Amino acid sequence: MPVYSMTGYASAQAAGAATAPATEGRAASTRRLGLEIRSVNSRFLDLAFRLPDELRALEPSLRSLLTSQIKRGKVEVRATLESTDTTSVPDPSPRLLQRLNAAQDTIRSWLPQATPLSVADVLRLSVHSGPAEEDWSPTALELAEQALAALLEARAQEGARLATMLQGHLAQLRSLAQQAVPLVPRLVEQQRQRFLERWKEAMGLTEGSSASPEAAQERALSEATAFAIRIDVAEEVTRLQSHLDEIERLLKKGGDIGKRLDFLIQELHREANTLGSKSAALELTRISVDMKVLIEQMRE
Repeated sequence: MPVYSMTGYASAQAAGAATAPATEGRAASTRRLGLEIRSVNSRFLDLAFRLPDELRALEPSLRSLLTSQIKRGKVEVRATLESTDTTSVPDPSPRLLQRLNAAQDTIRSWLPQATPLSVADVLRLSVHSGPAEEDWSPTALELAEQALAALLEARAQEGARLATMLQGHLAQLRSLAQQAVPLVPRLVEQQRQRFLERWKEAMGLTEGSSASPEAAQERALSEATAFAIRIDVAEEVTRLQSHLDEIERLLKKGGDIGKRLDFLIQELHREANTLGSKSAALELTRISVDMKVLIEQMRE
């Protein structure tokens, strides 16, 4: 199963029957239905519909169709009905103009401040007062299915690209973790040598004094042990490797894996932070910073 991104776009169009017959110098007027589906990132499934009045009743059916295929993302469905004859202008009948004028006079007698009808208002009302509208419901549902299939394909393509990018980041994180593993024993050995040197100095200072060499040696060994425990990052590296393995398994499994990835990336960031807090050398600090940069890129 492919990995699905939450971002995508798809559209579909269909033309209806002629709404006005052809006349001399003018082609028959038809209407075209266009439907778009856009999807962006969101923690949950958030659906929004922008539908013309003719298609308002289809919202429950469209919602059911989308929820059966999409689990996460902010999804917007927009439908438009437009005339294909861009040069035609509605020709309002004298009867309609009389009715509009009478309605305007009545309204302004009660509301003197009401704005008079403009030419654009009259033309728009002329369109809506025409013959009975075509039933676009079957066509709209068919277009929604086509657009949804195209959207899922677009999300799958984007998901494949993101999965490839994540695989590259996982490889870099594994490389950084491997670089950190041999640093700790080296640092412990260097610190042990420093404690031994301090112990030898302490032995020289205690000659002729009441302090025993055994006490100085025990203090040096205790400090060396505490240092080794403090900078040991083996547990963090092991957990980090485990999280990387789980992310790789999810990428191979595919499907909607966003929530699980969010959790695992948070855990990766926690381990990288702990590794940095235990750092006793600039090299370990650099590794921790590089890890956090990669993890933040994965989160985005």
